[in-house]
Amino acid sequence: MLASLIPLFDKNMMTCAYSIFAQKQDLLKTPYAAGSGRFDGAGYIPGLEIVDSSGIDTLSGSKEVFIAVNEISIFTDIDAQSKAPHDKLVLLMDPEVKPDEMHVKRLIELKNKHYKLAIRDIPIDKFEDYRVILKLMDYIFLDHKKIKIQVARVYFQTQFPNLKLVAVNVDSQEDYDKLTEGGGYSLYEGEFFRLPKTTGDRELAPLKMNYLSLLNLVNAPDFDLTKAADIIQNDAALVVSLLEIVNHMAMNSEITSVRHAAAMLGQKELKKWINTAVTKELCADRPSEVTRISMLRAKFAENLAETYGIGGLSQELFLTGMFSVLDLMLDKPMKEALSMVNISKAIDEALLEKKGELGEVLTFIEEYEKASWQEVSRLMILGDIEMNDVYRAYLDSLSWYRDLMAVTIKH
Repeated sequence: MLASLIPLFDKNMMTCAYSIFAQKQDLLKTPYAAGSGRFDGAGYIPGLEIVDSSGIDTLSGSKEVFIAVNEISIFTDIDAQSKAPHDKLVLLMDPEVKPDEMHVKRLIELKNKHYKLAIRDIPIDKFEDYRVILKLMDYIFLDHKKIKIQVARVYFQTQFPNLKLVAVNVDSQEDYDKLTEGGGYSLYEGEFFRLPKTTGDRELAPLKMNYLSLLNLVNAPDFDLTKAADIIQNDAALVVSLLEIVNHMAMNSEITSVRHAAAMLGQKELKKWINTAVTKELCADRPSEVTRISMLRAKFAENLAETYGIGGLSQELFLTGMFSVLDLMLDKPMKEALSMVNISKAIDEALLEKKGELGEVLTFIEEYEKASWQEVSRLMILGDIEMNDVYRAYLDSLSWYRDLMAVTIKH
């Protein structure tokens, strides 16, 4: 199986929810699954495994997660497939869920159990045909390129006042800015977040310069633990995080200083912790999605190292994934951002030109997180990669991120 999280943003560029795009079969290897086989195992809703693996709080901050269901799976025992609170799950369907008595009755049952409902891909000329279903929906996904929002807003406010509108296929920051300015939509989904404006004309805040100094220090060969500790002690958030990690590893030890804590952690573990902790701090003034993308890409890339037959490059892959949004962290063009950190030529080429083995893995990850399943399938065939290995690597990265965020929330 393959599955990916697609973020949905509000008008303030805050991540409010995720849609989970999932595919049970590799369609290039099993093309029958796109036809007569598409309902094999239809009683299983794959997105729910992602919810339980990651935790609903980690995914969306106790907000909602959209889960795709079809005209068969909505009749299954959904309660038994997930422990998530019903009101945090939005069951997302398409026009195959017909406005007939059988489907409408089931939708009412699900509403009575406090599930939320959403629908997508309804043609404009079919809105009235689906009136009985639209009255039950909490959200409708609309392709903003095919609809005039000024007209649609009046129509939906008049006919379905409780229905929230979600703009999809928002491909650019300019489109997002225009749509949010015009109003009418509650949520936005599309490529716009992955195409940031990076002007390069902002000076970095002193704390960020401090973080970059620390990154450059620990990513140099055989770095000095004492120098790293001296930089860490200038930032309270890093000190608290370091002490928490060390206390967890050595519960009965009395830490006398930041240098002492760094020495106890050791060079290898300190480097790994710094790369993670500092990246979180660099993302602190960015939308929360930047942190999630950076961390998930880092761990997913590391997990794919063995799958790609380059296990010895796992740490380089971790940094490649982590720094793949460095332009967003620093609000600068990627080339300029990379010039500020001490990374290998291989990582630099992977991030700027998608070259080499590291670039190959990064390209795969970017296609995966967009749920471009046909391209993902093509790349898996070319790399002789098994779908289940990829899925397990992704699930593990979600679990790792969940645990990482749990520590952050705790402190």
